[in-house]
Amino acid sequence: MSLIDKLFSGFSPAAALRRGLRLQESGDVKAAFGLFSKAARTGIPEAEFRVGRCYLEGAGVPPSRVDGVRWIERAAGNGYIEAQALLATLCLHGIGPGDPQSGSGVGAGLFGAQAPSPPDFATAAKWARRAAEGGSADGQAVLAYILSSGPDDLRNQEEGDRWYQKSAAGGSPQGQLGHALVLARDTSQPETRAELLDNLRQAADKGLATALYLYGMLHERGTGLPQDRQQAALCYKQAAEKGHRAAQARWGLALMQGIGTEANTTEGESWLRRTALAGDPEAAALVGDIYAKGGSLPPNYAEAAMWFRRAADAKHRGAARALAMLHLTGAGVVRDQDEAAKLFRISAEAGDAHSHVDLGNLLLRGHGDEQDSLRTREWFEQAAASGDLIAAFNFGVCLAEGVGIERDDRKAAEWLRRAADGVVNAQYWYGRMLVEGRGVDANPEEGRAWIAKAAAVGMVDAEVMLAEMTLSGRGGVKDHPAALALFEKAAGRGHVGAMFAVGAMYGGGHEVPMDRLVAQRWFRDAAERGHPYAQMMLGRYLSRNLAGELDVPQARKWLERAVAQGLQDAKADLAALPPEPGGAAPALGQAGEVARVS
Repeated sequence: MSLIDKLFSGFSPAAALRRGLRLQESGDVKAAFGLFSKAARTGIPEAEFRVGRCYLEGAGVPPSRVDGVRWIERAAGNGYIEAQALLATLCLHGIGPGDPQSGSGVGAGLFGAQAPSPPDFATAAKWARRAAEGGSADGQAVLAYILSSGPDDLRNQEEGDRWYQKSAAGGSPQGQLGHALVLARDTSQPETRAELLDNLRQAADKGLATALYLYGMLHERGTGLPQDRQQAALCYKQAAEKGHRAAQARWGLALMQGIGTEANTTEGESWLRRTALAGDPEAAALVGDIYAKGGSLPPNYAEAAMWFRRAADAKHRGAARALAMLHLTGAGVVRDQDEAAKLFRISAEAGDAHSHVDLGNLLLRGHGDEQDSLRTREWFEQAAASGDLIAAFNFGVCLAEGVGIERDDRKAAEWLRRAADGVVNAQYWYGRMLVEGRGVDANPEEGRAWIAKAAAVGMVDAEVMLAEMTLSGRGGVKDHPAALALFEKAAGRGHVGAMFAVGAMYGGGHEVPMDRLVAQRWFRDAAERGHPYAQMMLGRYLSRNLAGELDVPQARKWLERAVAQGLQDAKADLAALPPEPGGAAPALGQAGEVARVS
């Protein structure tokens, strides 16, 4: 300590405090601490507060939580309002006077590796109220937070809102953020929206990380402000550098995609990885998306699955759904429909409506468990009762197939009829039930009309069923050319059964011109996709030279595949083949085949 410092400290404790403040401001924290200590020992509350801050921050003295809290509590008890507000904040972070981990060691918990104790809301509320009533804007913000978000026995939302408003008027950035969030509950009035934006802007201008992040979101989306991706990226960057995890994820994404800033994929991925490894599920999901999409490199589904798993384990609905889709296809992970069902359940429970349907479809195919069935049926039933037509369709399917509930065709038909007014799939299902007489009196004419509605907007299964009914004349006129046109439309979009039906119609025996070359081509397309009847017909065509191509070895291969799938009719064709290639072909038989989609 210099001679002048000794002079001031010896002359007057108040003078020592003033001199300490000047030294602290100039950066000489060690000398400042010595002066604060002398003044504090005489009972000056502000000096006690300054000593406590020095211990907590390790400014001019080795850090010590226990000493810092002790001096802050002493200053608070002597009426120093800033100390009361800070002590309340410390209590919320589990490092107040009652912290059992304080001990006497240096930096216990706050500076070292030990985790802080749970929040002490009761003590925090006591000191926050003293600071708030004494006029501390920061204390008012802390009290408002406790009243709004603390334990039930301390909550008083209305009083909390008032304290946030007072704190905001006093210039506290935490109060301005809190008041903005209060105003966000109802933004129907223009003046409310303006006040909200003004408070959020002020909190962001003061560097509050959460306010910066939210202000960036408003700029990015153009909500209440002109859309400005460059300003949004700047807000995300500033909040990210202050440690805000969600902002780190958005800043990383902005760098990856060059949104509002110059693209830098290396730095962007680094931000996202850092945030994901710190436990942020949104960042992990974004990293998974990067690997799944690939960009300039091919997709890496195995790496994507690893990151999706991190996020899914934290109940991130988008990542859980994405990982479920990988398990359905076996991309980067083992193909496992039961695991996919578990992941769809996570996503559905987190509110993803599409995953409700995906899980329901897996249940219809025999995957998932009984609890999944019950849960899925309950989701659909509740949503259906509220007027959701898609849910009404799904609930109808559950009733029709006995998913999570005893099968009830009558009720199924009622829900499907209700949904048919707005859901294409429901039109098809209800039409089928009318045709089959399930849950309703059989009415092929009305059923065909509903199926035709679904077919008219491009539902492939409806096109195929309408084609079958048009071919047979069930429920209406018989029209083979119209049936062929419908089959061809569905076959062109990959429906394997329709491919076989087109081949069968061109093969002869129907009221359309026979063309065995075309027939063989369609049989081959369907056979290659595993259709057993198409495999049998392709074998017949190749073994009998019905389309100008004789290939007994290929015929044998396709007939064997049909037999392996249990098609008994193909056994006779296989037995009739010559034992050696080039042997005499069997006598030509009837090549025509009734068009069927099975």
